[in-house]
Formats: sequence, structure tokens, C-alpha cells
Amino acid sequence: MKSPRILAQAEFIQAYNFAALMKSVLVLVVLLASTTTVFAHKPSDSFLNLERNADSWQLRWDIALRDLEFAIGLDIDQNRKLTRGEVNNQAHKIGAYALSRLQLTASGIVCDTSFDSFDIRKLDDGSYASLLVSANCPGSEAIELDYSLFFDLDPTHRGLVNVHDNGQNFSHVLSDTDHLLILDRGDWSAWATLYSFVREGVWHIWIGYDHILFLLTLLLPAVLFLKNGRWQSVNRLSDALVDTLKIVTAFTLAHSITLTLASLQILTLPPRFVESMIAFSVLVTAINNLLPIFRGSRWLVAFGFGLIHGFGFASVLQDLGLETNQLALSLLGFNLGVELGQLAIVAAFIPLAYLIRDSAFYRWGLLRAGSVMAAAVATVWLIERLFNYQLLEPLKSI
Repeated sequence: MKSPRILAQAEFIQAYNFAALMKSVLVLVVLLASTTTVFAHKPSDSFLNLERNADSWQLRWDIALRDLEFAIGLDIDQNRKLTRGEVNNQAHKIGAYALSRLQLTASGIVCDTSFDSFDIRKLDDGSYASLLVSANCPGSEAIELDYSLFFDLDPTHRGLVNVHDNGQNFSHVLSDTDHLLILDRGDWSAWATLYSFVREGVWHIWIGYDHILFLLTLLLPAVLFLKNGRWQSVNRLSDALVDTLKIVTAFTLAHSITLTLASLQILTLPPRFVESMIAFSVLVTAINNLLPIFRGSRWLVAFGFGLIHGFGFASVLQDLGLETNQLALSLLGFNLGVELGQLAIVAAFIPLAYLIRDSAFYRWGLLRAGSVMAAAVATVWLIERLFNYQLLEPLKSI
């Protein structure tokens, strides 16, 4: 039996280590809070709707003003607030910049492209410059579209394309590594659409930092169980897998329901409310790891907040304006991609967590300190989203 002196020394060392750990956590929280704007917004997307008319194409191209401000500077008076007049006065500058990053080619000959008109559209996540463009491409059925908007500034940017061609519809997602698209009326493929949106679903969950943080915060206690108010290690990996299966299944079922309802425009919620509740979901799960309330019913938390996360996932498809047949394929592919991306995260996390579940690093560093950090970041997100105020936002919406 250890002497009281040895026990006292052990308690002192544990307290000292915990204090040092919490100091490190506070430093990390400050750093995360200072960069939280990067994580608090929808990823950069633009939306292209193309329609063939004989030998020409008509394009409506919606580009986020926040992205254009970062790329070319639209806030002339530098007051961090764009006005409609400032944007309208720079319509040709916007058109020239955009068209320099979009090229249509027919049989190796660049199509004659012109900027026809300009407007400002309000979408779910902010204001967009809406460009109407004509491209004359005579003498060819197949057209090659080369898209490079913002890739030099943001490799995660996506161009979501919706094509209408003599009664046929086709959708695709363009990226830095997949920026060429062949527009051939004889070569529309449902599988190509499905694959494109599966890939986009995987990518969306991997760069959806708030979604990932919610999922990981939920899974942190999966390799532990509560006994007499203290976290204890599970004895078998199967116990952790059962708990994980309940959480992942509940989250998947819930967000699949609302993703479908929102994409089909059956049920929608205000974007600010959705984004605020996603931040709140991270805060609740983090606090629950520190002061367990739900205990064995974390799967109910996953289901309840999963309904909200589904509305967040749906924003990508809602703004694209897909036809019914394309929406079904895109929805199926996107949802499948989200699940695959989510399973990849779980498959990487749970075995590692099980191996180190007995260590002080896991108990104090990941479960406790990690939950404190998650709660702090979620609080910043919640304040920003509730009051529509971002410390590092380059401009305010029109």
C-alpha cells in the first residue's frame, strides 16, 4: 500500500500536469478562435446553368460576391460593406475576370464568348453576381468546357454545372483536379452524374469541419463507459463498435431524411438557424463529454442533431436548381458520398481510440481537453452565426 506522502506527491504531479495541459488548451483555443472564420462558412462554390440553342450556348453563372471580393477586390471604399452600387459599377470587371477562367472549345477552336448582362442574386448563403453569357460554337456537336475559376486562390473551390440540351439534362461537379467537361448530347451518362456527386459528397464531409467536429466529439466516449461518475475503458473492441454503430446509424438516418426533404424543397429552414444549430450541436456534445447528461443515449443526440446537419448538407444541391430526374441521381450520389466519407473518418478513428483508451493522453488530452477546445470553438461559431458577425469576414452582405 502506498504511503500518504507518495499519494500526495502523485496527486500534486497529476494536478500540475492537468494545469499545464489546460494552459496549452487555452493557447490552442485562442489560435482556433482567431482562425475560426475559415471553418464557419459554406465552402466556395459557383453555379453554372448551360443551355444549348442550335450552334450557341447560353450560360447563367452565379459567383459568390465574397469570393470575388477576395479575388479582385470589390469594396472600393474599404469599409467592409459592399453596396449594390459598388458591385454594379464593376460588372464588366467581374465579367472579364470570370470569362478569363472559362473557355469553351469546339473541334480545337475556341468559341466566341460574350458577356451579355449582369445582376445580383440572393442565395441561401449570401449574395451572388449572376452573369448571363453567350458562346457561339458553330459546326460541332461536342464542346469542351475548361473551368478554372478561383483554383489559383482556393483549390477546394467547386463549379457545380447543370446542363440542358434539347430535353436532356446532365449535372457535374468541376474541381481543380477535374476541370474539363465534354458537352456532347450523345454522351450524357447517368453514371457520370452519380459518380460526380458521390465524389462531391465525400469531399463535402471531409471539408465540413463543423460536421466532422460534431461526429468526433460524439465518438470520443465510444471506447469508454461511465461507472460511478467516472469514465472507464471498455474491455472489448466489440463494445466500442456497438456504441459507434448506434451513433453512426442514427446520424446517417437523420441527416438522410432532412437532406432529402430539403433538396426536394418539401421542408426548408432558414440557413442562419441551421448553421447556428450545427454549432450548438458541437457545443452540446462537447459539454456532455465533460459533464455527462445523456450517458447511454448519445445515439438520440446523434439522431436529433443529425436532422439539423441534413439541412446543412442540402445547401449544395438546393442552389443548383436541378431538374427532377437529375436531382434524384445527384441526391443519391451526394448522400452516398457523405456516408462513405463519414465511414472513412470513423474507420480511422475508432481503432486508434481503442488502442490508446487507457492512456492519460486519451483521457485528459483528447476526451477532456479536446472537448474543452471543441466547446470553445463551437461557442465562437454559435455567436458568429446567431448574430451574423464574423471577425475576419472580408465584407458584409449586400
